[in-house]
Amino acid sequence: MVDVWLGAFATVFTVPNILAILLGVLFGVFTGSLPGLSSTMALAILIPFTFTMDPATGLILLGAVYSASVYAGSLSAILLNTPGTPSAAATVLDGYPLTRQGLSAKAIGISAIASGIGGIISVIILSTVAPFLALQSLRFGAPEYFALAIFGLTIISSLAGKNPWKGLLAGGLGIVIATVGMDPIQGYPRYTFGRAELLEGFALIPVLIGLFSASQAFHLMISSKSSKSSGPDISNVTGNVLPRLKEIRKLLPNIARSSIIGTGIGIIPGVGTDPAAFIAYNEAKRWSKEKEKFGKGSLHGLAAPEASNNAVTGGSLIPLLTLGIPGNAVSAVFLGGLLIHGLRPGAELFTASGDIVYALFFSLFVANILVIIIGLSGARVFSKVLVVKPVVLGPIILLLSIVGSFAIGNNYYDIWVMLAFGVIGYMLRKYGFPLAPIVLALILGPKAEQSFSQSMLISQNDWTIFFTRPISVTFLVLAIITFITPFILDRRAKNS
Repeated sequence: MVDVWLGAFATVFTVPNILAILLGVLFGVFTGSLPGLSSTMALAILIPFTFTMDPATGLILLGAVYSASVYAGSLSAILLNTPGTPSAAATVLDGYPLTRQGLSAKAIGISAIASGIGGIISVIILSTVAPFLALQSLRFGAPEYFALAIFGLTIISSLAGKNPWKGLLAGGLGIVIATVGMDPIQGYPRYTFGRAELLEGFALIPVLIGLFSASQAFHLMISSKSSKSSGPDISNVTGNVLPRLKEIRKLLPNIARSSIIGTGIGIIPGVGTDPAAFIAYNEAKRWSKEKEKFGKGSLHGLAAPEASNNAVTGGSLIPLLTLGIPGNAVSAVFLGGLLIHGLRPGAELFTASGDIVYALFFSLFVANILVIIIGLSGARVFSKVLVVKPVVLGPIILLLSIVGSFAIGNNYYDIWVMLAFGVIGYMLRKYGFPLAPIVLALILGPKAEQSFSQSMLISQNDWTIFFTRPISVTFLVLAIITFITPFILDRRAKNS
């Protein structure tokens, strides 16, 4: 184990991997700071470009983008009163009031420090908990994997936000798409319509790029035509970026508490960064002796959601790397990055590719330190990114999407798949359907089908095999709870 850790440490501190971390952080800050763009879109665009890289370098790049883009959503939240990413919604509450007080630089500095520390704490917990959970997956057989996949699929209703029914419809569409191709057990074609290209189904990466990147490009280009706005008018970032040491010391207990909250919530599939940020904000307010300052420019009110939402990044990787269950849309796309390099979550990932996994852990640690450094030193520079017009950004994203789709297999067919799913993604966005359930169903649907078929073969078509094994029963009970909870909450919200 010590040899693996030392090897991973040495892997991270090579020139290509340090450059990957640096470029990943810069790209993540750029995409995360622009309202309307997201961590999911950033990862979806980059995955194809990691195909020719060493697996460790590719994952290091994706991990750095993930960490930095979550932090960068705070920039537009603080300066424009508009969250750059959904996870920064709670940052608006105290971030923008600080800007109106002429303390925008200090707000950005505290955001960078809180985000970096939150990310570091979550990585420490990730590197401690993940190997232990991965070993437990050795006890899993086909029934356990089926129950686990069903549990993962029930997260669909949680990912739908305020309308779980739309999430279910989107998830159903994803399952239908996942059935295209050859039957995994009996080997006959399904829904191929005589097209040889469809025998292997839809490749995951072009679908991801289409749903998250191309659809966003279409949205930016179409909305820019209907909008007459010339872009946000941002004044210069004012004040000192680096907070006083006394202020940082006072914030540390709040940051630590919020980081633990964020990591814990990140481990739970389907919850995500938005609730984590608001829960941490509420806890900070509850423990504060200056509750009246919250919502008016409280430093504690700013630090809490920033530490929490960045800590979710490490937490969400725990179920992903150990069990193959993506907790949110970003980790679902990150799973695509693992699969493209031939890496499959579970115990084998930690035993056969332990050097790559631990290199990822070390790189996330370094990336979060860079988030602090770059956030403090580049606050005034990155604020200028917010004036980039959608009419310019949209075509660039679409071009990268086309190049990335072609780069996977040098196949024009993948470009058409990407564009088709881009149109589908745009229409779904337009009518309020979430995209994350489609991706989750695409990934977990085939796993559930294959595990179910294997279980039936093992038990000679005896369904009780799923209810006589403790682990599978546990996951099925969790699946029922996870499935019905959003509908209960939705009903209560309507009644109130």
